[in-house]
Amino acid sequence: MKASNILKLILVLLCINVSTEWPTHTVCKESNLEISYKSCDPQQDFAFSIDRCPDIPSHTFNIRAAMILRHSIKRLYAKIKLIINGKTVLSYSESLCEPDDLKIIFCGKEKGEHIYYEGPVTLGIKEIPQGEYTISAVLTNEDGLTVACADFNVKNYLDY
Repeated sequence: MKASNILKLILVLLCINVSTEWPTHTVCKESNLEISYKSCDPQQDFAFSIDRCPDIPSHTFNIRAAMILRHSIKRLYAKIKLIINGKTVLSYSESLCEPDDLKIIFCGKEKGEHIYYEGPVTLGIKEIPQGEYTISAVLTNEDGLTVACADFNVKNYLDY
């Protein structure tokens, strides 16, 4: 009896389609604006939400983001790319955490700690560009290890 149960378990494990990608999460979906994201870190997904999708084109809107750190953050670097039709058209890099210049609240957090942010974000732009595109964001620490990584897909058909 035990051998048949073990055989069944092995067959189930072999037949399971193990996905190597995280699911796509919808942040907001309105008639003319849709934003979704997928973690591009194969080992970790994270939570991200926006209070009200129509507030995004305004200067400030509220977000929630949460994850558990797989790596400590003494220094944190952001690399952001705007990708249209598979080609990078804009690249931006910035240091977010330096030992004497902490720009964000979770600088200095240790591996295993829970990060949660809830509050306002300002994009610094007057409007979200129209069209369909991807914004790739990668956060790395001082050792070059990925802290968070996501591809945000934007479909904007709003006529400003």
